[in-house]
Amino acid sequence: MRIDCLTLFPAMLQSVLEESIIGRAIKAGLIDIRYIDIRDYAENKHNRVDDSPYGGGMGMVMQAEPIYRAFQSVLQTSTSRPHVIYMSPQGRVFNQSIAKELSKETHLVLLCGHYEGVDERILEEIVDEELSIGDYVLTGGEIPAMAVIDAVARMIPGVLPSEDAYSEESLYKGLLEYPQYTRPPEFLGRQVPPILLSGHHENISAWRRAESIRRTCAKRPELLQHAELTEKEKTLVAQLLKQ
Repeated sequence: MRIDCLTLFPAMLQSVLEESIIGRAIKAGLIDIRYIDIRDYAENKHNRVDDSPYGGGMGMVMQAEPIYRAFQSVLQTSTSRPHVIYMSPQGRVFNQSIAKELSKETHLVLLCGHYEGVDERILEEIVDEELSIGDYVLTGGEIPAMAVIDAVARMIPGVLPSEDAYSEESLYKGLLEYPQYTRPPEFLGRQVPPILLSGHHENISAWRRAESIRRTCAKRPELLQHAELTEKEKTLVAQLLKQ
């Protein structure tokens, strides 16, 4: 997968995305992440990319022309039109389902806004969808873009050791992940559940599934309406929600 980031702060993205698992995936050639500095396409002496909004108001607005030229530079090195995302609090709220959906794309472009946002005309011209990472406002789109890239990239085959590395994680199947433990078997008087030490993989799997359901009921019950549950599990949920 190729991902192009249109941003005013390429170093901010690069410093995070080229570390850890995503960094190793880049080095292995599984992901191609490119950072396009919108200021390079300003075409004015001071590389200015913003101006005051028509109609008045606080703050500055990113101009359409530099963003458009930056996007055109991406198209010149792409064999097909990429899927373009604008990181915005007005977009649909990003979740694991959307991450899986986007991981099937071959080429993504993420536009990171700043100041009071971008000229509406650039959204109408190049953007396919807007995504939000929550109902709050940040200083720019770089942090949301990094969150989306991280979530999407780890779904790409080969980035993680196997599908099991993410298929049992929180939210993948509509449930929160079960509790995890490692050595030592006792810590501050707290014991690892004996079943995890039993070596009986079928029983362990059943315990983990039940714990995922219990944890979801306790912490995020709204997720259960989209979870795939057996009739027996639905009965368990009904009992847990009554407590």
